[in-house]
Amino acid sequence: MSFFTDLAKQYIDGEWRTGSGSWDIIDFNPYNGEKLAAVTVASRFEVDEAYRAAERTQKEWALKSPYVRRAVVERALRITEDREAEIVDAIIDELGGTRLKAEYEVHLAKEFLREAIQLALRPEGRIFPSTTDGKENRVYRVPVGVVGVISPFNFPFLVTIKSVAPALALGNGVVVKPNQNTPVVGGGLIAKIFEDAGLPAGLLNVLVTDIAEIGDALIEHPVPKVISFAGSDRVGRHVGAVTASHFKRAILELSGNSALVVLDDADVEYAVDAAVFSRYVYQGQVCMAANRILVDRSVQEEFTEKFVARVRALRTGDPRDPETQIGPVINSFQADALTTLVDQAMAEGATALVRGRTVGNLVEPTVLTGLPEDSPILRQEIFGPVALLVPFEGEDHAVRLVNDTPYGLSGAVHTANVERGVSFARRIETGMIHVNDGTVHDEPFVAFGGEKHSGLGRLNGDSTVDAFTTQKWISVQHGRSRFPL
Repeated sequence: MSFFTDLAKQYIDGEWRTGSGSWDIIDFNPYNGEKLAAVTVASRFEVDEAYRAAERTQKEWALKSPYVRRAVVERALRITEDREAEIVDAIIDELGGTRLKAEYEVHLAKEFLREAIQLALRPEGRIFPSTTDGKENRVYRVPVGVVGVISPFNFPFLVTIKSVAPALALGNGVVVKPNQNTPVVGGGLIAKIFEDAGLPAGLLNVLVTDIAEIGDALIEHPVPKVISFAGSDRVGRHVGAVTASHFKRAILELSGNSALVVLDDADVEYAVDAAVFSRYVYQGQVCMAANRILVDRSVQEEFTEKFVARVRALRTGDPRDPETQIGPVINSFQADALTTLVDQAMAEGATALVRGRTVGNLVEPTVLTGLPEDSPILRQEIFGPVALLVPFEGEDHAVRLVNDTPYGLSGAVHTANVERGVSFARRIETGMIHVNDGTVHDEPFVAFGGEKHSGLGRLNGDSTVDAFTTQKWISVQHGRSRFPL
């Protein structure tokens, strides 16, 4: 099977079809510019078809034994394992991810499929006492119905599966809109895996389209009760506002501006390793990436010397080469934006300890220091291989610098004293923070999400059950009630 020939289509009600929209999305390899596929976009008509198919089939699916639903996800896991090498190659070609990144993404996706298998049996009902004699209060946990999933380009296979697999396992129907840069890995490929796993037709639908064609139809449509969105805070703000106005629930995984903090007693060599990974994994196009690396002045010189040496040694090039550590950014717009951002920071007084070149979509690593504390670049997300080194004087100063941003997604702190690290972490306004580790982590059982402009809600484990189910109270009166009228 050729993924980019066979799966670059709309998948609606169990059928692979061409969209009826007015233009085509062209899927390019961001490294060499090769055209991978062309997909005629879905129209508002197909949005309605997809949601109606999910709505129709979900009712019967919700009545199935959770063991039946679990079996489908089990088969999806086995199919993913069998096709792993092909999926890795597709991630490299469509995203420009290095082989290390692609293998890491598939590994995590398999872990989330394993968790979804368990989630099928996780929902529990409860019986509560009543103030009325003879009354029994039952609270059932039931599927929400249909979930709309809007996934990003940077980890499309993983992030889409994180919502799709548990939503299906819990008895819901799903409609996915992948990012237009990754229509196959984030859309068609996942539909094919579940189709081959025996998922009933209509339960999972994939719409390759864009707001320019459908406007807000995907989130305004009356069928979906939950919208799971991962992307920028700018778009997320709009998604949240529209869903709220239509009384829908939104799970928003948005931008970040994470900091990795190196305290005065840290293992500097280890902190350097963590910082290089946290900033430059997948070219820095990760919401949890360490935009800012804060270093206590007492270890600043040692850390900077070792960090700069490591960054200079990173190899930029063809992501298919196993030796490549930095591949291309997703498109020329992003490459140009990063170049402009670095130029502006240097015009404001920043010093480039490493200044990478931009050649096509290949953006070599850059390290900036000497930024004024009021520099705008310190408060925004940098979706690319640009690190900001910031010195600080003591923990209180570090806390103030870390929290001086509208975002609060992830973070890390390095210290020889674990409890000191935990105490520091508790002062940081963020949804996730890691002691003596990197900033980029996601685990199936642990609540994932951000504070401030980094999102709303949580996924993973019990949080996923909360996200894709709702509670229904059914009371039973044994005997006769007395009514006051």
